Amino acid sequence: MTAGMSSHHPTDFQGSITDAARDALEKAIPGATASVEGGGGHFRVSVVSAAFEGKSTLQRHRMVLSAIAHLMAGDMAPIHAVDSIDARTA
Repeated sequence: MTAGMSSHHPTDFQGSITDAARDALEKAIPGATASVEGGGGHFRVSVVSAAFEGKSTLQRHRMVLSAIAHLMAGDMAPIHAVDSIDARTA
């Protein structure tokens, strides 16, 4: 770990960040099944949905990030970074 970096990302979010992100993804993306793993502000997201059919990787990633944007907003946001996104149709 680099000097000055912490494995803990400060947030005032109450509850499970992974559950909140998963729920937001499944609500925003039609027919989605989502998995969110991580902690300390850094997360990995996997989403399977037919809604991604015909979409480019960039379009799929934008859909995912738009769905959890509210969890990434502000200085005390519970999600600081999404380290990987797997967005696929099956």
